[in-house]
Amino acid sequence: MRLCVFTEPQQGASYDDLLRVARRAQDCGFDGFFRSDHYLAMGVDGLPGPTDAWLTLAALAVQTERIRLGTLVTSATFRLPGPLAISVAQVDAMSGGRVELGLGTGWFAEEHTAYGIPFPPVGERFDRLTEQLDVITGLWSTQPGGRFDHAGRYYRVENSPALPKPVQRPHPPLIIGGKGATRTPRLAARYADEFNVPFSPPEHVERSYAAVRKACAEAGRDDRPLALSAALTVVCGRTDAEVRRRADAIGRDPAEVRSSGAGVVGTPEEVAEQLRVYAGLGASRFFLQVLDLTDLDHLDLIAAEVAPRL
Repeated sequence: MRLCVFTEPQQGASYDDLLRVARRAQDCGFDGFFRSDHYLAMGVDGLPGPTDAWLTLAALAVQTERIRLGTLVTSATFRLPGPLAISVAQVDAMSGGRVELGLGTGWFAEEHTAYGIPFPPVGERFDRLTEQLDVITGLWSTQPGGRFDHAGRYYRVENSPALPKPVQRPHPPLIIGGKGATRTPRLAARYADEFNVPFSPPEHVERSYAAVRKACAEAGRDDRPLALSAALTVVCGRTDAEVRRRADAIGRDPAEVRSSGAGVVGTPEEVAEQLRVYAGLGASRFFLQVLDLTDLDHLDLIAAEVAPRL
């Protein structure tokens, strides 16, 4: 079972903040450092302002050594697929093959209007995501010396040399996630190496995992297993008072986080027990959403007292 630190920098974090968290996560033995891909804060001022996901990961690639790096998830509305394939391949090389690409439709309309980014209807966003996955995987899988073409509704690629190639072969792991019952599981069955369900109680996660397993069976996917994961807010403390303090720091109530099913809350024993429920459903990796990026002791506690219990 693998544990990753998952951050939301749009809520208020500089690059230096992210570097400190990534390095501490690496020193603690976490499997990965992942970040959201958003340009607008939600419910807070977000100072000093957003940082670009792939610029951040490029810098972290050369300022860390072991920890895996990725997005959960990059919005398909933000970048064209060809340049995105180049960026991810380059960051993969810079990191020595430690990058993962989470890719989704995008959902936060306000950040698009705030920065002049087109935001088409959800059906078109799914269609664009599908084409982006076609283009990105096609570029990466084209043999050196070959050429790649794609004639789609939204993207047209002609006579591309499909360079550069990522270090990881056949390509960096692709993560597709969400709570959709039909299109998302089908996309994951077709393209993904990992299927992620974000911020959901176990009964919802169980249904989503069943849907993606069914989609894999219908697609005849039996050549490679699909990893399953979950993203969950984490609030862990050695005592009830410490749990309350950490919840207060992110503007949440421990009881609310527990009842919503969107997170794991409590002492290390309690957090580990809650994670074991998801593991019993098939989750092999957890993205633990850490919202207070100044509280590095939180990472130390999870690494020292939660991870060994798993």
